[in-house]
Amino acid sequence: MSEPSDALRERVENTIRFLSADAIEHAGCGHPGAPMGLARVALELWDHPLRFDPADTSWPLRDRFVLSNGHASMLLYSLLHLFGYDLSLDDIVNFRTLGSKTPGHPEYGDTPGVEVTTGPLGQGFGHGVGMALAGRMARSRFAVGDQGPGHHFVYGIVGDGDLMEGISSEAGSLAGHLGLGNLVYLYDDNRITIDGPTDVSFSEDVAKRFDAQRWHVEQVDGEDWRGLRAALEAARGETDRPSLVITRTTIGYGSPHRAGTSKAHGEKLGAEELKLTKEALGWPLEPSFLVPDDVRAWLGARIEEKKAEAAERNVAFGRWRLAAPERAAAWDAAREKRLPENLGEILSDGLDGVDEPTRKHGAKALERLAAVAPWFVGGSADLAGSGAPPNLKERGFVGQGDDPFAGSNIHFGVREHAMGAVSNGIALDGTFRPYCGTFLIFSDYARPSLRLAALMGVPSVFVFTHDSIFLGEDGPTHQPIEHLDALRAMPGLTVWRPADGVETAMAWAWIAQHTAGPALLALSRQKVQAFERKAAFHPEDVWRGGYAVQDPGDATGVVLVATGSEVQLACEAGEKLRAEGIPARIVSLPCSSLFLDQPEAYRERLIPRNGVPVVALEAARGESLRQLVGGDGLVYGIDRFGASAPLKDLAAHFGFTPDQVAARVLAHVRGQR
Repeated sequence: MSEPSDALRERVENTIRFLSADAIEHAGCGHPGAPMGLARVALELWDHPLRFDPADTSWPLRDRFVLSNGHASMLLYSLLHLFGYDLSLDDIVNFRTLGSKTPGHPEYGDTPGVEVTTGPLGQGFGHGVGMALAGRMARSRFAVGDQGPGHHFVYGIVGDGDLMEGISSEAGSLAGHLGLGNLVYLYDDNRITIDGPTDVSFSEDVAKRFDAQRWHVEQVDGEDWRGLRAALEAARGETDRPSLVITRTTIGYGSPHRAGTSKAHGEKLGAEELKLTKEALGWPLEPSFLVPDDVRAWLGARIEEKKAEAAERNVAFGRWRLAAPERAAAWDAAREKRLPENLGEILSDGLDGVDEPTRKHGAKALERLAAVAPWFVGGSADLAGSGAPPNLKERGFVGQGDDPFAGSNIHFGVREHAMGAVSNGIALDGTFRPYCGTFLIFSDYARPSLRLAALMGVPSVFVFTHDSIFLGEDGPTHQPIEHLDALRAMPGLTVWRPADGVETAMAWAWIAQHTAGPALLALSRQKVQAFERKAAFHPEDVWRGGYAVQDPGDATGVVLVATGSEVQLACEAGEKLRAEGIPARIVSLPCSSLFLDQPEAYRERLIPRNGVPVVALEAARGESLRQLVGGDGLVYGIDRFGASAPLKDLAAHFGFTPDQVAARVLAHVRGQR
């Protein structure tokens, strides 16, 4: 390894500092303090232990780097540029401009080398735990000794804000419990927040906190690179516990009037202070965005050394392939997400006409899916017994047994927020397809992580049960009302609310075959009566998002659009309407977003705009269905919170019996004439 002199090391660190400060000054906004304070820490990490190949950002054997305090984005962009990633100096200059590769916070998919979108504090911390867990699981399943996949480390930098957010406590507790020895976080202990010193709101002993969570903890002066190197080596040697290296740094390092103050956090230095800082650190005032020749030359040599290290690891990886062909084939299948062509048929077989809660249908479908796609892994927030989702049979549990990472079932514990982030991290690793779940009402706790899954387009699967007031006696604290609407409003999230076994199985099949973003299943706690499909039907019709269950054709007097458990209710109400001389077309809508993506002719055939009244039926707020019914249509939903009572009493109280639905629809139809 090419070890720089102390003078050259300082010039490299200052290059990082002033690329960051110049870019923020040029943009007119940003967060210069953390990049300036962390330059020495970050350089040591990237130069010494971090393994990567800048020419291959998807290299599966690479170490992962997570900048959890994403406001320090210019630190990461400077490192990516200097270490040879496809990020030019022009990209640095264009920091925070529309369409640039250097947005205000790191965004996965926008910038080569960015492993995860960060910015909402604590999220990077949680996602990194998922990446580390995926690595351990890959090593357990596929590696042989020290050969094969899963031997990489996950490194991250976290700040005070990350540690204050509750998700870091949830995720840190899980990481310590599982003993993720491949996870190393550097804590930027600069003791400054936006509102002032951290002691105005944060006085806990961080070292003791993480020690209590079963982490290995090191403390080091962030300006002592030799001490930092030793701490990182100790962290790498600790194989049974995650590690936290607490690094004492100075925010805004080098700035005569901003260093160590909250002013350095979220404001540009300003022209005069930037000038004074460059003078204080012996840096040329011009040109801006300077990368000195000796810095560029030393970094060029390090880039070649990193590539050579990667090439050596690839050769060893080839030897593993030859020595363990079955494991290599299984790993390839997992990475490529291979599935049988008749997946829908496999998952839905025998589920038609069966009266069961859709959560139980989902459990059967998931068992069958895991049999043909063993790279599906996941669990629930302490609700497996409630089917949200259930444990897979005979597939072992992570954290248990002689090989604690060989299983497929993950006990996330009562940690919904971390559960979502950890699942996303597993997805980002690329080997496994994660699912996780809880009651639909508690999607609120997981929502920030769920939103990041949609923003990044990662294929996490969220399985939420107890999807309506019909869960019964637990009452309004557990009964979702507004949740389906809110989740459907999230861009990039495919929301399914299936009505029976066939729809549930086909929803799982669609999800398994689509990896461009996250998907969500909303499943019932209560038994759902199977309904008769009287219209022409093929199981693949479910994938169109909506289809006719009953269809009187040109004689249609009203269209009833229903989701989930309300489809059978619509069928029963339709029979009563027919007795009143109003034939009803019953449309099941398991996925509104897929239906809206269908050709206009298909949508118009099911839900015409020719004056036929349209009613949308859902035991929830239902406002997201209003676009389907038109200005004169009726959304038959619930506009208040639930109540504690048995299911049948709730149905009558909220107007969800066949007689009540038919009477209100009849009044609506007659009022339209």
